[in-house]
Amino acid sequence: MRICLLTPAPDHPLLAATTALLKPRHQVEWLDPGATDSFPDPDGLADVYLLKTRTPRALALARFLEQHGAPVLNSAASTGLCQDRTLMAQVALRAGLPFVATRTEPSLRRFEAAGELAGPVVVKSRTSRRHDLVARVDDATRLRELAERWADEPVVIQPFTPNSGWDHKLWVVGDQVFAGLRRSELAAGGTDKRTRPLAPDALPAGWPALALRVGEVFALDVYGVDLLDAGGGTPVIVDINAFPGIRGQAGAPEALAALALRTAAGSRPPRVAVGP
Repeated sequence: MRICLLTPAPDHPLLAATTALLKPRHQVEWLDPGATDSFPDPDGLADVYLLKTRTPRALALARFLEQHGAPVLNSAASTGLCQDRTLMAQVALRAGLPFVATRTEPSLRRFEAAGELAGPVVVKSRTSRRHDLVARVDDATRLRELAERWADEPVVIQPFTPNSGWDHKLWVVGDQVFAGLRRSELAAGGTDKRTRPLAPDALPAGWPALALRVGEVFALDVYGVDLLDAGGGTPVIVDINAFPGIRGQAGAPEALAALALRTAAGSRPPRVAVGP
């Protein structure tokens, strides 16, 4: 089989470990969508593509590959959907998922000027990307500080969910669920990015099934779900990510390698989003 990684960083730990598992019997190559102005020859496409980047150029390439019959994990449509936090919330809530209530504002400056801040909220960039805005706002002073820096940023506003200060990170590869605990970046001392591995059976009842349901709703094959415990094991989904890093999770590279081969062989067609 020919497996192609769509990424600027094929040495990412998850991808490198997956490549090492595949290479003895399969051809693994990589392509940085941002480093080329042309698309591959439609007559020489790989058997499956793993989309580990979310730039506009990468999504355009993924759409091209899909249009010419190549399977892409995850699809361009599903990956794009997870970048728009407004559409993400709409799709999740319409499907009955316990997603945090989400309000959209065309700019942070406009929300600040309206003076409608009530209680602690979480302000996020509408478009999910590296180094985007994610901040807890407790008062008008903090909101004013953020508005000075992010004045024209389209944002979503979500009520702050009281919690233990730890994010439950659930990752899914195919039908396998992995889990970990990470200090919330919104909590005091939240600069620690290390993840504590957590056995799925140590999660509250129903959480692994909820993570799998997210994949069905968003047509994702490799993804992450960020959950908060709102009390008594009641989950609140605060974010969904297409093809996250999944670092330090024993068995994740094996699961990804197996998923890639099943998809390349046609025994598991990639899920395709039908739109918001």
